[in-house]
Amino acid sequence: MEKKKLFHTLLEKAVNAGASDLHLTKGVPPVLRINGELIMMNSDPLNPELIKQIIYSMLNENQKAKFEQELELCYSLTIEDIGYFRVTIYYHRGDVEAAIRIGMSEAKSIKELGLPPVMMDLTRKPNGLILITGATGHGKTTTLNALIDFVNKDRRCKIITVEDPVEYMHKNNKSIIIQQELHTDTKTFHQALRHILRQNPDIIGIGEMRDIETISAAVTAAETGHLVISTLHTNDCSQTISRIIDVFPSHHQEQIRLQLSAALVCIINQRLLPQADKKGRVLAYEFMMATDAVRNYIRENKLHMLINAIISGRNFGMIPMDEMIKSYYQKAIISYDTAISNMRDPKALKNNQGN
Repeated sequence: MEKKKLFHTLLEKAVNAGASDLHLTKGVPPVLRINGELIMMNSDPLNPELIKQIIYSMLNENQKAKFEQELELCYSLTIEDIGYFRVTIYYHRGDVEAAIRIGMSEAKSIKELGLPPVMMDLTRKPNGLILITGATGHGKTTTLNALIDFVNKDRRCKIITVEDPVEYMHKNNKSIIIQQELHTDTKTFHQALRHILRQNPDIIGIGEMRDIETISAAVTAAETGHLVISTLHTNDCSQTISRIIDVFPSHHQEQIRLQLSAALVCIINQRLLPQADKKGRVLAYEFMMATDAVRNYIRENKLHMLINAIISGRNFGMIPMDEMIKSYYQKAIISYDTAISNMRDPKALKNNQGN
């Protein structure tokens, strides 16, 4: 089979299986990630030469030269009637391998994802900072696209995103949406942000706040009349605030605390947990809105008190991660081992196990 056609066939099988990723690794068959688990395809193990031929069949001469010079390459790929993909190529002990992320065929809704309904109202705010946090592979980009899609169907505004990579292509509905991809349309997140602010956006989507320049630009944009929606790799709401502040030099930290306390709209920290029946994963989250109490704790650097504000903020829709995980366990949606391994205070579950 022609190598390009073989690659298309593998991608099509991955899409049809509902996989999030396809891995081409020497010595094993093609591997799919489905619901967070790695599953080998029913085929022969891949040898290094075949993998290289498959991957190189999709590259132009410039991409081949860049890969061989830099020893790594990440690019976007759209195949008609199959889908949109992010292809990451790398060397493994001298041999070429690849990890392919399958783009979303359609944006999920806020309701479908089980996100707090209040987030619909929060996307209507004229300015501020909405943060989606969690580990890699726990649905942050899916949530980001759900919020963008909701706004697109809800009201007329201009939305500009900068992503690495673009994983879902939005079509203009009520809104105008411009999606820029890192390394294709712009060199860095913070460089893109500087230019985005000159393009009269209402909403700015940032695929990831990675460095001090991007964080600083995002917070400033949120202060100055834009709604900014971004993601961050952190494990809970308190750590999110700490991570943002700690990026800055000590003599700037008080200023960023003041800015952040004023600009923050909400933080949702996400975790996808395997279901007890092995049929998929369920979204657990910690949700914190920027109430007066939360803003005060950020300003006064009392971040250890944020969990108390979340616990006492149920009437605002807030919930701590442990409470949601405990609820899933009590409803037999997740296993005991999954629950205790993901809770901040597993003793709370152990003490109530017999109840």
